[in-house]
Amino acid sequence: MKRALLIGYGAIGRLVLDRVAGDPALRVTHLLERPSRKAELAKVLGGDIDVLGDLAEMGELPDCAIECAGHSAVPAYVVPLLEQGVNVALVSVGALAQPELSELLEAAARRGGSQLTLVSGAIGGLDALAAARVGGLDEVIYTGRKPPLGWLGTPAERTVDLAALDQPIVIYEGSARDAARLYPKNANVAATVSLAGLGLDRTRVTLVADPAVTRNVHHVVARGAFGEMEVSMSGKPLAENPKTSSLAAYAAVRALRDFAAPIRF
Repeated sequence: MKRALLIGYGAIGRLVLDRVAGDPALRVTHLLERPSRKAELAKVLGGDIDVLGDLAEMGELPDCAIECAGHSAVPAYVVPLLEQGVNVALVSVGALAQPELSELLEAAARRGGSQLTLVSGAIGGLDALAAARVGGLDEVIYTGRKPPLGWLGTPAERTVDLAALDQPIVIYEGSARDAARLYPKNANVAATVSLAGLGLDRTRVTLVADPAVTRNVHHVVARGAFGEMEVSMSGKPLAENPKTSSLAAYAAVRALRDFAAPIRF
């Protein structure tokens, strides 16, 4: 049985822990959270899981880990785990838009002989896009469309009265790198699409506040030597957290299970 470390216990982390409970091939043995939550979570989870406030508190290393804690957790926890030979699945893919972080992660994995898996998140078709990259891609365009209030807490609030919108408005156009930097909680999909295809700087992104939609809508167009592809997805949010995509949470569960799976897609 594979022993796993869960980093973060927000909406995605809770669903991951719930869905892998009872898995005969995998068990979450450790949970890493903020030190201020350690006592509370230890009481909630009982003695089945060792709750940590810091990696230094861990004794024996796990076989694998999954990060569900946000961008700041990537350099703080993912890098040292990779260096110590632990395979990690990364939910906060948008963090790779930070300068030099991708190179830092790659170097850590090489030193540790480990592997970093980028979780597909709220979008599909990444396997086809990554395969198309082998033959050569000419263009990849991502458009993200959300209800206006889905953009609360982002730079869009400074230029648009989101509550009063009665027609679609483009709130961002530019590279995937800048989209992930400016909209870190909303542009994980843009970053993931870019890393599967043309990269953060060559992938074009448009973000739209649209009062006509009730779900988060993702649309990807790619053209290259392979031909053309178009992927559209309309995602439902998690019931317990409307800001989190249900598919992103399910993708995290799958990524963790894949560490112990005898056959993988």
